[in-house]
This record gives sequence, structure tokens and C-alpha cells, in this order.
Amino acid sequence: MPTPKALRPFAHREYRVLIAALAISIFGSGMWAVAMVYQVMRLGGGPLDLSLVAAAGSAGLVAFVLAGGIAADRVPQRRLIVAVEGANLAVIAAVSGLAMAGWLQLWHVAVAAFVLGVGAAFFFPAYSAILPRILPAEDLLAANGMEGSMRPVLQQAAGPAVAGVLVAALSPSHAVTAVAACHLAAFAILNFLRSGKPGNPAPTADGEEAAEGGDRRRPSFFRDLREGVAYTLGTPWLLWTLLWACISVLFLIGPIEVLLPFVVRDQLGGDSSMFGFLLAVMGVGAALGSLLTASFRLPRRYLTVMMVSWGAGSLPLAAIGAMDNFWAIGAALFVFGATGSVGMVIWGTLLQRRVPPHLLGRISSLDFFVSLALMPVSMALAGPAAAVLPVWLIFLVAGGVCPVMAVVALAAARMPLDEVAHPLDAAPEAERTTAAGD
Repeated sequence: MPTPKALRPFAHREYRVLIAALAISIFGSGMWAVAMVYQVMRLGGGPLDLSLVAAAGSAGLVAFVLAGGIAADRVPQRRLIVAVEGANLAVIAAVSGLAMAGWLQLWHVAVAAFVLGVGAAFFFPAYSAILPRILPAEDLLAANGMEGSMRPVLQQAAGPAVAGVLVAALSPSHAVTAVAACHLAAFAILNFLRSGKPGNPAPTADGEEAAEGGDRRRPSFFRDLREGVAYTLGTPWLLWTLLWACISVLFLIGPIEVLLPFVVRDQLGGDSSMFGFLLAVMGVGAALGSLLTASFRLPRRYLTVMMVSWGAGSLPLAAIGAMDNFWAIGAALFVFGATGSVGMVIWGTLLQRRVPPHLLGRISSLDFFVSLALMPVSMALAGPAAAVLPVWLIFLVAGGVCPVMAVVALAAARMPLDEVAHPLDAAPEAERTTAAGD
């Protein structure tokens, strides 16, 4: 019986090692999100203190994500991933030890959040860049789908749930200790990771490919950054997808994160548990969308499917501000989560298949930076916008702008012609080597 497509990456030892460590690490990250909140509260902190700690994590991520992309192209990705997980372990273990000894202070938690944010800035570009080195091209879609299915389940549901139980039954410091145990397990597993793409020359003595990490001449930081930006500006499908991402983050994140709780309260008469359940429904949609995408081949019209999924999937959000039925809002969020995940799995695979390997870390970090940079702006604008405009109009605009911009991006980048000219199911390696001419 043939192996289901979604499970084919597990046939490769290095992927099994990497995905096992990643699963444990993101489960720990989900636990940290809850443990950190109650640890701040245990120390006497209020909403302002919690905001400062959360902002410290975001600041570390945003400030270093471009540097993380450059590092992923210049430093062997395996070493980078192991080092980040080791740093995560050290900082969480320090917080745990200080908490258990009764010496923990709020600034310790803020510093830990900042370091974890910096670690994420280096980890995810390196993770994206290493996948094409340990998996054949035809398994990348399934690998991205597996991560997309795993993240909402472990980071948004299971991790926070377990941390909540530990906090209630024991204390926040015990939950932090459990987070440290997760990072210890992930760090130990990652030390079994080797590098080397299937079919490529054997790794060198220390387990790294000679070519991994890109150009060993070490050009300057800004030269590396300019090269990544120049490639993005000269590659229409990449540029216009990132422009669409900027607009979608600006218009959608604020309404979902800031205004949806008020929709639940004012239109549904619900409380925080109903809001949490709706977010869980969106997460289930995202997991199922990722798993479904991973179970099939990459579509021939991959750019069209990606943009249509994102654009059409945003359309149901336009009606949320006028809905007073729980199940209707839940259905809209489920569709949004599922279609968004379909697009993201295809997008991650395109970066790994069409971007030249020596630029992959930088392009991944630019993608990450674009999404992160406008996220706080969107959340900051949502509240003032709701003070002068009806909520239904804000959701109507948010859900209507994104499909229109998806059509604009498809046309401006001539994506239907591009995907026909660059079929990924025919000759992935040729595409990778000639991608600079896109």
C-alpha cells in the first residue's frame, strides 16, 4: 500500500528528527504563552506590565528577523537551529530556576521574552532554508502542510491547555519548568540532525554540507540585504504576493484580534469562552486546510490557486460585523482559517522551490518581516477606527479589499502566465537554478 502523500516526508530520517524537535518546541511555545501571563500576574504585574513583556517578545522578533534571514544564508542552518534551541533552553531554564527560588522579577520575564523573540527571528528562516536540503522537492508541499497542521493544534490549543492545567493545579513556575523541559527535549533531539540534501554529495566531517550557508566570502550585512530586496523587486510573483500580504495584514489582523471580541459580546451576547471557541474553530480550519493541501500534489496553477484561496477565503469576513448567529460567524472563521492555510502551504513551498537556495533565508525573513511590521499597526488602528465607524463597515471593507487586491496581484504580476512558464511538477531543479531570471 503506497504511503499517503502527506506522510511521505517521514520516510527521511533528517525530517523525522527536525519535525519531532519542532513539534515539541512549538508545544512549549504554546505553554509559554499562558505560563508567562500568569507568571507576570503572580509577580504582581497588571495589564501594562503584561503588555510590556509581550511587546519585548515582538520587539526581539521584528528587530532581528532580517538579520535572521541573512544568517540563514551565511551560516549552516543546522548549527543555527541547534544554537537557537539551546538559547531558548538556557533562558527558560533561568526563568524557571529564578521562579522556583523566589528571585524572579518582572524585568527577568521581559528579557526572557525578548531573547525568545530574537530566537524565533533566527529559527524560522533557517528552518525554511534547511527543508530543501533534507527533502526532495516533491515532498516539500507535504512538509509545509504538516507544519501548518501541527502549529494550530500544538501552539494554539494543546500547549495553552496543558499550561493552564499546570498553573491551576500547581503554579506558574511549574508551568515554566515544563516549558524548559520541552526545550530540553527539542535541543537533545536536534543534536541528532545531520545536513545534506537527498542525492547531493555527502556531508563533511562535522555533518555540514560544504555548500550549506551560501557564500563563504562573507559580504557585508547591507550588501546581503540589498541582494535579497533586489531579487524581490525583480521577481513579480514574489513582489506582488508580499504586497498583497501587507494589505491583508493591515486590513484583517486588527478586526480579528481587536474587534471580534466586541462582536462576540455585542452581537452574540457571549463571553471570553465563546471568543476562545471561535478562535479554536478558525484554528481547526487552518489545520484541516494544511493537511488537505499536503495530501495532494502541488496544483499546476499554483499561483492562481494560492491567490484565489486567500482572496475568496477573506470574503466571508465581510459579513461578520452584521451577523448575530454564532454558527454563521464560526463558519466564516473556519473558511478563513482553512483557505488561508491552503495559501500558506503553497506559498512556503514556492519559496523553497523557486527562490535560489543562497537567497532563501533572506527572502523568508523578508516575508516574515512584512507580516510582522504591519501587524501592530493594524491592531493600533482598529480601536480608533471603531470609535468613528460602525463595526459592520470595518469588517465589510476588510473582507472586501483583500479579494480585490488578490485579483490585482494576479493581473499585475501576470501570475497565470508565470505559472505556465514555470511548471514545478516537471523540472524543479531546473526551476531552482534559473529562478533569478523570473
